[in-house]
Amino acid sequence: MATNEKEQELIKGLQDTVINFKIDDAKRLAEEAVQVGADAYTMTMEGLAGGMEVVSEKFDNHEYFVPETLLCAKALYAALDILKPHIKSTGTEAKGQVVLGVMQGDVHDLGKNLIKAIFESAGWSVHDLGRDVPIQKFVDEQLRTDSDIVMLSAMMTTSMVGMKKLIPRIKEKNPKVKIMIGGAPISEKTVEEYGADSTADNAPNALQEAMTMLETLRVM
Repeated sequence: MATNEKEQELIKGLQDTVINFKIDDAKRLAEEAVQVGADAYTMTMEGLAGGMEVVSEKFDNHEYFVPETLLCAKALYAALDILKPHIKSTGTEAKGQVVLGVMQGDVHDLGKNLIKAIFESAGWSVHDLGRDVPIQKFVDEQLRTDSDIVMLSAMMTTSMVGMKKLIPRIKEKNPKVKIMIGGAPISEKTVEEYGADSTADNAPNALQEAMTMLETLRVM
């Protein structure tokens, strides 16, 4: 959490730069945050991710469309590039690896991109397969990287059904791997029905869930 007035001011400023896709201002505020010794992790999670959550809501409400959200993401990454080298350990064990992608037939990758930014900020190795990813590619990438967690995203029910075929294939190859699924049509019921391990309704919660799953894996 932000501990002083200056940090709160920087957080609000970073949120604004993401929401209103002010790329130059995002860089400037990130540099200022580093100069004054503000906590880079807090700036990222509360500032950049906080702003992107608002962008996600605007996208869902049809206030923003793909061009706007891409510009918002550019502002986020412009600031993140400056903040990331200054992020200190969050006090947890060594971070894990995650394979991340949007299911085949789906090109909605705003949520996936936000997850990637948050996980990279927290020190995870992220293997991003992008969007419209064929089922077998997830299986191959998990085996190639030996990642702890596979994260599957779908914003449409038509692409979501592919998860039901994919999850058993991944588990067959590596029974220990944890699978998190997310997106608008995903619920706890979907997790149970498809044989996944978890879901989360936003990026910070996804990170917390992933941390919990990683701890479980490390004691197995």
